[in-house]
Amino acid sequence: MCRNIRVLYNFRPPTTKEEIRAAALQYVRKVSGLARPSVADSDVFDRSVDDVAAITERLLASLTADVAVRTREAEREKGRARWKLREARIGRAVR
Repeated sequence: MCRNIRVLYNFRPPTTKEEIRAAALQYVRKVSGLARPSVADSDVFDRSVDDVAAITERLLASLTADVAVRTREAEREKGRARWKLREARIGRAVR
């Protein structure tokens, strides 16, 4: 999965519409292979982002799994820890 797409379920404070739209945009960019669509494709690109965002909102509202509440700071810390492990592996591979 694209590293720029983040987990959005069960956050405190709740996930915002802007976060959902940003994830949808990253998903559509990844799937289409386009960071920015051409003028001819911009309408379908934007519509796809809107569709993915709407489906994501429905999904998040429908999920009922009892999982631990996430915070953005804890998720950032997990990401930093993963990066340190990656750096260590890369450092060992280069030597």
